[in-house]
Formats: sequence, structure tokens, C-alpha cells
Amino acid sequence: MSELTFTLLRLGYLVLLWVFVLTAIGVLRRDLSTRAATSGRTDRKRSRGPAAAPHGARAGSPSTGAAAAARGTGTPNRLVVVAGPLQGTSLPLTGSSILIGRSPGSTLVLDDDYSSSRHARIFPQGGQWYLEDLGSTNGTFLGDQQVTGVVLLPPGVGVQIGRSVVELQG
Repeated sequence: MSELTFTLLRLGYLVLLWVFVLTAIGVLRRDLSTRAATSGRTDRKRSRGPAAAPHGARAGSPSTGAAAAARGTGTPNRLVVVAGPLQGTSLPLTGSSILIGRSPGSTLVLDDDYSSSRHARIFPQGGQWYLEDLGSTNGTFLGDQQVTGVVLLPPGVGVQIGRSVVELQG
């Protein structure tokens, strides 16, 4: 093998090594900046109030029926994320079901390590809305109760899925 070929192979290897190193640094930087942004939003929410409830007391869920009544329990027309990374997101309620989870095919896509790809489903039946856990790993909670099957979903009551809390609002 000539000296020129050997030098070119060494330079090619060196370039390939630098491409790998710079790609790894870019991935780490992107991951750290995403975590820092998420952590900053979580800290601000904790300082504001209800989203700071301890894990045992489901954040965003009313403790009594009076709290739900105070929010307005008319006919719901939207699903609102009241706590979590997507706080403020609102989906209009149509006649079709809403699939919630990490899967890109979900109606409400949660970027949350504590939610399953197909976590829960909210669907209309007979003029009322129902909640169904789809066999999620970490569970779905309606208020403080874990949902194991299909349950009636009243407006104004928080549904906790991972770090997010959603509720029907009028």
C-alpha cells in the first residue's frame, strides 16, 4: 500500500471520527436543553399552585363535587389540558372518540414517559362522555380513583394521565 493511500485512509478515519463526536455532542446538547426547558416549566407551575399537589393528591382534580360545580358543569364542548407539559391545550369535542397517549396516531399526543402509547380513550355515548383506560402501565385516574374499565366522565373532573391532567369543560 502506498504512503499516499495510507495517509488518505488515516485522514478519512479522522474525519469520520469527528463527525461521530460532533453528532454525539449535538444529541446531548439537544437532550439537555429539552430537559432544562421542561424542568423550568414544571418549576414555574409548582410555584403557581394547584399543579404542585403531591403525587398522592392528584393534581388538578377537585376534592369535592362543589369544586366541580364551581367550574361550570354545563354541556362540555372541549377537552382541556389543565396541568402538565401541554397545559392550556384545548381540543373541541366532536362526535368521535379522543385517543390519548404517546403514539403519533393519538388525538392528544403526550410527550410523557409516564403515559403509554395508547393510554386512554374518551368517547361519547348516549349524550354523555365516558373514559376508558386502554391497559396503560401507570394507570389512568379520575379524580383520586384509578380507572380500570369504562366510567362516566363528568365535566370539570380531572383525569390524570402521566404528568398531565385533562378535563371536560363547557
